[in-house]
This record gives sequence, structure tokens and C-alpha cells, in this order.
Amino acid sequence: MKYKYLFGPVPSRRLGLSLGIDLVPLKTCSFNCVYCECGATTALTVSRREYVPASRVIEELDDFLSGKPDLDFITFAGSGEPTLHSRIGDVISFVKNKFPQYRVCVLTNGSLFHLKSVRADLMRADKVIPSLDAASVSAWKKLNRPHGSLDLKKLINALEMFGKEYEGDYAVEVFIVPGVNDSTEELSRLKKALMKIKPSSVQLNSLVRPGTETSLRCASEASLKKIARFFAPLKAELAGAPGRKISPAFKKGLTHKILSAVSRRPLTLEDLAAVTGLRIVELTKIADALRSSGRVVFIKQGRKNFIKKAEKKLTRRKQSGKQII
Repeated sequence: MKYKYLFGPVPSRRLGLSLGIDLVPLKTCSFNCVYCECGATTALTVSRREYVPASRVIEELDDFLSGKPDLDFITFAGSGEPTLHSRIGDVISFVKNKFPQYRVCVLTNGSLFHLKSVRADLMRADKVIPSLDAASVSAWKKLNRPHGSLDLKKLINALEMFGKEYEGDYAVEVFIVPGVNDSTEELSRLKKALMKIKPSSVQLNSLVRPGTETSLRCASEASLKKIARFFAPLKAELAGAPGRKISPAFKKGLTHKILSAVSRRPLTLEDLAAVTGLRIVELTKIADALRSSGRVVFIKQGRKNFIKKAEKKLTRRKQSGKQII
């Protein structure tokens, strides 16, 4: 079966080997975050509906999971806000009913948690990670550029309400952008809000892959550790690789699966090596060929080079009358 709504498995710095589920069209979100690795939001909305057929997503999951793949998580994430899909709860329930051995995680901006239906939909997930990057309206709007109908105070109250109702692993992600939300004043406001929400942990993150705004700087590991100490007694930790040994995957249709993975988010050769089981030198040849054929581009972010699917389909260069790939 060719998968349209599943991607990966891909390596996640927080979740290990993760099978992704994309429930909304590309760049459909209630936020337009400056740091988003998927690029600028093109459909800014808070409207919940069945953006893609839930029955089709369930078919794909049934087919993929019946093969008993080695996974750490099944993750609702992808290229937009997953809780915009009105049947996310049905998809989660399908996994937990038929394949209870797999853990389900939802990565969300939390903007719709004020809706009782959204909170109810997520109750069967094993792990839920909403984000809260600022507790002042000015910093929130600068970082997240939310839909005009959203209200920060209402969002924070909804995150608190969800924490009281939810019995799974509840972590809140804070994305630090130097010069925007890392001042003592901003962090103090944020700590106060997080103390109210009472998550099991706070995950501190910063720019790793290229964001929407290329001028953004990455917070240093030292500064993130300092912020973690500042948030005490909250359990704050740096979002990073769990150190899991990932078994080889992507053996069949390797090129297609690499393209599928990098179309959702930019990945390094190291990321792809962890998933494919191939050596860097082998992946370098494949990546170079994909770049030559115009299907991927290379992006430098800090000291790392990322591979991203090309925005436009270019004419493939030919060699001896045959396509390179």
C-alpha cells in the first residue's frame, strides 16, 4: 500500500523512532510560528473539520501496523495542527483498540484546548505535548503569530484544565528564541503560567532545523540549562535524543521514503542514517543524486547541513539518456 497520510518512521530527538500521522493539509494551522520547520502557514484557521478522510488514515495504519514494525511512538504531528481534524479521537481510539502495544503521542500547539471536544479526543493518547512559548501577549504574538480569534489567557487556562482531566504523560514544550522570550521578565511570566498548568515535565527546545524566519538564532545548550534551573521546582529538561538504538528501516523504496521524510521536515544525514541503517557515505551519494535531479535542496543551519524536499519540481537532469535516479 502506498501511504499518503503516514510518514516515516523518522528519528525524533524526543520520541525515538516515530511513525508520523499527518491529519491536515500542508501548512494548515492556527499558528504561524516564526520558527516552524514546515515553513509559513498558508491556511491560518481554527475551524475543526475532517480535512482528510479518517477512514483512509485508519486503513493505512491498519496496513502498516499489521506488519508489527519496531516503533517507539505513533505521533500525530506532520505539517499542521493535528487537533484541527475533527476525528483525531477516532484515529487514536483505533490504534489503542487494535494495536494497544504502540504508544500514541500528540504534538500540538494547544490552541484549541478550550474546546471540550478537543480535550476529550486526546484522552486516550499516551503522551500529549502542547507548546507554550510565552506568557506575555506581545511575545506570544511575535513568536506564534496566532489566529486572530485566539486569546492567550484562555489558552493558558485551557492547558491547566486539560492537565486536571488527563491521566497520561503531560509535558509542555517551550521553544526559546533568544531576544524574544528569554529575558528574566518573560521567563518569570512563563514560569508562573507553567506552575499553574502543572505538567509532568517542561521540555525546553530551540532552533535545530531551519525555521520560517531565517534570521532566528539558536539558544545555546548552556542558556537552556540555565533556564531549566530557573524553572525549578518544575521538572525542566532539554529536548534531545533519547539515545535509542534504531533498527534499520526504509529498506524497500528507499528513495521514495527519504523524499517522504524530508518533505515533512528537514533532516540531516545523521537523522536518515539512524532510520535507514545505511552509512553516511552511502546516504551522501543518494542525497547528492536527489539534489542533482532537483528533488531536494541542502540548507545550512548553524553547523549542520539539512536536506529538504525542493519546493518546486524541477526538470531532472539526465545522464546518457537516463535519469540519475
